[in-house]
Amino acid sequence: MGSHPHDLPMPVTTAGREGLEALLRTPRRSVVALDFDGTLADIVPDPDQARAHPGAVPALAALAPEVGSIAVVTGRPAGVAVRYGGFAGVPGLEHLVVLGHYGAERWDAVSGIVHAPAEHPGVAAVRAELPGFLDAIGAWRGTWIEEKGQALAVHTRRAADPEAAFAALREPLAGLAARHGLMVEPGRAVLELRPPGMDKGVALTEYLAEVGAEAVLYAGDDLGDLAAYSAVEKLRAGGMPGLLLCSGSAEVPELAARADLTLSGPSQVVTFLSALAAALRTPTPL
Repeated sequence: MGSHPHDLPMPVTTAGREGLEALLRTPRRSVVALDFDGTLADIVPDPDQARAHPGAVPALAALAPEVGSIAVVTGRPAGVAVRYGGFAGVPGLEHLVVLGHYGAERWDAVSGIVHAPAEHPGVAAVRAELPGFLDAIGAWRGTWIEEKGQALAVHTRRAADPEAAFAALREPLAGLAARHGLMVEPGRAVLELRPPGMDKGVALTEYLAEVGAEAVLYAGDDLGDLAAYSAVEKLRAGGMPGLLLCSGSAEVPELAARADLTLSGPSQVVTFLSALAAALRTPTPL
């Protein structure tokens, strides 16, 4: 596999190479958008223990002054992502934006304020019903509920057979969600019940339009990132160059199959971001 200057790995697709070249050519008109869990932070059994990779914030702080904007796009509440990422008050990240709850919430480093919608009534109803629901269908053992404010997530990673537990829960939880006007977002050993109408693709497209981006890099690792992939593919079809990175490929082959470049996980993502920052600080003719 060939490479760009500063050890930047070469995307395997033509569209991806064009996206990287556009980013290197016009960085100040480019947006770098990244998922959090599995992309900037390693996946851990307890998501409350997730933290950004130690190199993530330094890499982002080095890259941010060189590009138009950096946005973290996550299913987590925006404030939680900021806290677990260590993004607040970092020199170089004064203009970082975190789009939380798939874009329903937003935190801007420049103000330090989270803007969030009112809670969907279905979330409150499901919150009350979910513990008894899991118990009644015999799915309580090995599963647990994560409170996400604007959503609720049922994790199966600790179950004796996480994949079987996930498969058994998918249809019952979809029924529960539908009764309360919610949808189920599947992920890596997790099923999230959340309001419809917002996804990472919508959030990313709206943000790119807001800042007037002319090129985009998006990095993700899970099924929730497929909507952002689709958004970038649609923008590319309309003439905006874009680069799609996949962080790890074993658990979510659907994402890896559509990526321009697959990296092994957050450590390699950090290495890529650092190399990109170095390439932009000392540009070399392509």
